[in-house]
Amino acid sequence: MAHLITTLGPKSADELTLILPHEHVFVDLRTPDQPGHAQADAADVIRLMAPELARAHAVGVTALVDCAPVGVGRRADILQAVSAATRMPLVVPTGIYREPWVPTWVHTASEDQLCAWMRSELEGTIEQSGVQAGFIKLSATDDGLTTCETKILRAAARAAAATGAVIGSHTIRSHVVRDQLAIIEASGYTSRRFIWMHASADPDLATNVEIARRGAWIEYDWIGDPGTDAAFIDRIERMLEAGLEQQILLSQDRGWYDPAQAGGGRPKPYTYLSEHFLPKLRAAGVDEQTIRQLTVENPFCAFAR
Repeated sequence: MAHLITTLGPKSADELTLILPHEHVFVDLRTPDQPGHAQADAADVIRLMAPELARAHAVGVTALVDCAPVGVGRRADILQAVSAATRMPLVVPTGIYREPWVPTWVHTASEDQLCAWMRSELEGTIEQSGVQAGFIKLSATDDGLTTCETKILRAAARAAAATGAVIGSHTIRSHVVRDQLAIIEASGYTSRRFIWMHASADPDLATNVEIARRGAWIEYDWIGDPGTDAAFIDRIERMLEAGLEQQILLSQDRGWYDPAQAGGGRPKPYTYLSEHFLPKLRAAGVDEQTIRQLTVENPFCAFAR
């Protein structure tokens, strides 16, 4: 049976309803060589983020995927503490962000070593946190994969093939996604276990359709940005018309505690999708079963293993 691997243990489909597939609880967008990178007290993070997660739960969110990998402040121990305090299941990744956020040790590691490291977190736990990684999160430089990013991706494809994990990537341009899928397939895995995160960054809907027809997930995860609702609704409707309702993911890329900001900064709430966007989607004529497909069934199928 497939399960979502979370900070509160494996969760089956019948335990969950709405899942947010791309959010953040804790992120540090400074490069890892900056003083104080990813440093914070768990109690301070809980103090700031627990009310946001409580509000998310109140509008129906039953699990949240945290998309911060190594390089942008991944702290599985802090996520575990926040989850325990709020009883919100969080899905935590293994994997590495793009350059220049790639840590020094990754540049010197071999592909085999990176694959073994990712497998150890997917099959065991992340560092000493007791948290098992639920998926692989990567990124790619906008103009194309660097040599190091290509090495990371090949290692990720092999680790994913061994564990059944999905690979999600922050990738802005469609030609880079095509390159990523070619590498994944050449490494023995499948495009069906790849999520194109930030897919709306490509202004040409045809590329979203093209990549979806190769089997990949198309994630619209900037929902809630001012003035974008109509464009997202149009894009979703056209994807539905193309018969791709089983490959769309919806999220907001919101949160988060930022240790570079005083007091962790001011988080953006996780509630926009439920409170504002889904009512507009219903008003546009999207039926309840399709909304359930997009917000419940699809994210579970994408991330469960």
